[in-house]
Amino acid sequence: MRKFRLRTLRWLALLLFLGLLGAIIVRWISLERLRLTMLRLGPEVVATPTPETTPAATPWRTPIIGGKLDTAKLWSGITVHAKIEPGPGGAASVERMDPESYVIDLDLKVRVPQPNETVEELAKVTPQLPKLLPGLAATFQTAAVSPLFAELYDIKVQELRENLLRLDQLLSRHNFYDCQTILQLEDPKTKRKAVLLQADMDVDADGSDSDRLPLSPGGSMNFKPFTSYRWKKKTTVPNPFLAPAEATLLRYETEFALKGLTIERNRDLRIGIARVREEVESLKAFSFLIASTDPYIVLPGIMARAKGAGQVGDYAIVAVNDQLYPAIVGDVGPRDRVGEASLRIAQEINGRATAYNRPVSELKVTYLIFPGTAEKPFGPPDLEKIGTRCEELVKEIGGASVPLHRWENLIPTPTPTPSPTPSPTATSTPSVSPTPVVSPTFAFPTPTPGESPTPTSSLIPTTSPLVSPSP
Repeated sequence: MRKFRLRTLRWLALLLFLGLLGAIIVRWISLERLRLTMLRLGPEVVATPTPETTPAATPWRTPIIGGKLDTAKLWSGITVHAKIEPGPGGAASVERMDPESYVIDLDLKVRVPQPNETVEELAKVTPQLPKLLPGLAATFQTAAVSPLFAELYDIKVQELRENLLRLDQLLSRHNFYDCQTILQLEDPKTKRKAVLLQADMDVDADGSDSDRLPLSPGGSMNFKPFTSYRWKKKTTVPNPFLAPAEATLLRYETEFALKGLTIERNRDLRIGIARVREEVESLKAFSFLIASTDPYIVLPGIMARAKGAGQVGDYAIVAVNDQLYPAIVGDVGPRDRVGEASLRIAQEINGRATAYNRPVSELKVTYLIFPGTAEKPFGPPDLEKIGTRCEELVKEIGGASVPLHRWENLIPTPTPTPSPTPSPTATSTPSVSPTPVVSPTFAFPTPTPGESPTPTSSLIPTTSPLVSPSP
């Protein structure tokens, strides 16, 4: 018993000695590494201790950029000043292990614009505007810059901060400077309020309505069959995008039922199933505007969610060059992007406009929105009513010097085909039920001004996409 206890104590003493020796060695190695690092940084750092400062909390570790990056192509529209500052270092084997020995400092400098506040300032960019809407001068006497303008550029700057290390997602110069001003106007006599938005014009190619246009091939890579302006379906004709959405939902649900998926994949599938299921229900129940046939504009998210800045369904005027185009607010876009209209308006302004080719790149488009003028419940757009109502609203802010553009309905009401007359020699001929004739719409090529339309004999559109990308 004594021998067993003595042997146990000896083993315990040996283990304690070895543990103490290992701790001393590890401590010595860490101190030696610290000494070498301090020597490499310079003698002044070793001799003069710096006061301790509380480091700023960082939400994540500084990422290391890898791969091939062509900065000339990456920063489209962003001026890049590049220089290399070499300095003395230590041994290559040591510098290779130090992430601070090979660093790029990103310092993005951006000038936030100031809004235009007078007619004279706007006339420098759009000289035709005071002539098109002579009554605007009276409304500018009490005009005020909307606080949404400052909020818009605060959002843009915040997104630059968030994406500064994701260089391929930085806003381009074009998308950063896409808004000239946002003004709140009120006519001194009629008290009619309006919101003036000066920007460029991008193209919205979304929307679908199987009741009016059963065949809709879509418009772009980012096409969505929905618009914020919608109404209850009036027929049982299925939406052409319903079947693909149901197929996607079935694929997601089938994969989600499998076992052994990662937590991240399960989460993504759960989110995708909820999103696609909501889309399927919307496609079954509602109809939407069609960008290729309906004149509408898109409000940025910050305006659509603000009080008195315009809502979906409000009437609006688009002033470009020497023309005034009546429209409605038909969709809501990203909160930080300004200036977007339907493909119908874009191609009326510029025949070469497509979903990939904007009609106006300069800040020369004036969007005049009349808040609180939406008429509910929503329904299929009545182009004649849109034009008449916009004329009335323009008169309430001083009138226009030119008549408003008149939109032609590109989706005529289907007319039944008459039944054939029975032959006198035939004993009995069953009558043919009326079938609707699908008239050529924008799904077919639309003639440009000055060009005579080409008659189409086929009732089924070709399989070519609605909008082809520009070269």
